[in-house]
Amino acid sequence: MTLTELADRVGVTFANLSVLKNGRARAIRFSTLTALCDALDCQPADLLTVRPGRS
Repeated sequence: MTLTELADRVGVTFANLSVLKNGRARAIRFSTLTALCDALDCQPADLLTVRPGRS
């Protein structure tokens, strides 16, 4: 699936999805996370990592 197709399915812009993909996002809405998980048939833990020391 392309980023463009995923962005359309999730209801976010390509630019915002790119920010998430490249690890530059500082926050994510639960509704966006849920939509991503639905589109990708996964769980939030499959998409998120915790990096100690970053705030």
